[in-house]
Amino acid sequence: MKKTNIHKLVFAAVLVALAVVGSLISFPIGASKCAPVQHLVNIIGAVFLGPAWAVGVGFTAALLRNLLGLGSLLAFPGSMVGAFVAGMLYKYIKKLPAAYVGTSVLGGLLAYPVARFLVGAPAAAITVYILPFFVSCAGGTVLAIVIVTALKKAKVFDNFLGFSKEVRA
Repeated sequence: MKKTNIHKLVFAAVLVALAVVGSLISFPIGASKCAPVQHLVNIIGAVFLGPAWAVGVGFTAALLRNLLGLGSLLAFPGSMVGAFVAGMLYKYIKKLPAAYVGTSVLGGLLAYPVARFLVGAPAAAITVYILPFFVSCAGGTVLAIVIVTALKKAKVFDNFLGFSKEVRA
């Protein structure tokens, strides 16, 4: 049990580092900084670690990204909610497309209240923050599909983190 938790902690730390370093590969659209690697990390964390760990990874990465000036306030609801929803959908449905939809669609929609608070006007929140957020989510989701599919074909999922669980497409 302790060995598995240490493995999860180390893997979570690697995912946080990947999200923070991956934020250097971001592009501005409107007032949003689109960082597709964060969405990739959300999906990988949700699938391999589960919803609770994925939320922890999302929060830690969002905090570090904001402290380093690499993210916006949308990094918090986007990464945490996206990771949680992706993790819960994958946990109960056991299909990868459920995780993809969780972070890309629902995470973006739930970032709307923060965007509305930052901008003030509903239409501006959608055009300045939410639409670019969906672009970022789509990019990260495509990256996740490619990487997770490759890992599955390479049988990396077999006995990962001390579990013998199969990741289902």
